Amino acid sequence: MKVISTVLGTLILVLGVIFSHFNDDIKKKERELQAAYASLSEIESKIADISRESQDEIARVAATYDQMVKEMKDEMDQGEIKIRHLSDRLSVTMVDRILFPSGGSKITPEGMLILTRIGEILKNVQGKIIRIEGHTDNVRITPRLQKKFPTNWELSTTRATNVVRFLQDQVGIEGARLRAVGMSEYQPVASNATSEGRSQNRRIEIYLLPEPKSKLI
Repeated sequence: MKVISTVLGTLILVLGVIFSHFNDDIKKKERELQAAYASLSEIESKIADISRESQDEIARVAATYDQMVKEMKDEMDQGEIKIRHLSDRLSVTMVDRILFPSGGSKITPEGMLILTRIGEILKNVQGKIIRIEGHTDNVRITPRLQKKFPTNWELSTTRATNVVRFLQDQVGIEGARLRAVGMSEYQPVASNATSEGRSQNRRIEIYLLPEPKSKLI
């Protein structure tokens, strides 16, 4: 009888230890699940915030597009300007003749007026960079201008830079928001085989783009 009591006592002790470990495991799993749930809730909250910010950004760009179309209606009707809107991005394409003299890079008085109207609209859109691209056709620079512009690279880059300088100096857009890029003849939008196509390829494109996540870019 004494032996049975001892065995039972030992068995109860062992079962108690096993149950204690089992209970600890359950509590540990509960804590892990609670932590995972809290983390998931935080992620869902951040996703919701990002979604709201994205929708707000798209709405701001859409409003800018509507304002730009209203402001530049005459130039659009004449085929001198094209404005496109896609999600949180906007682009303005201008044929070179409304900004520059033939073969030149100095902005004309008419071009200054147009850039001022466009710049005043873009200046009010925060959280965006403004990228200016200069494009040319594939016709070689004439000998008369080759000392100043050896190739279309120099011409396209100088034109883009002059537009950027104007937007910064005359319109008051922060320089940190501006980018100037020369694309030369390598991004045509039409065939260079015709004068009409070459005219379309000689252009300035202004892009309203999201700011890069990294400031190193």
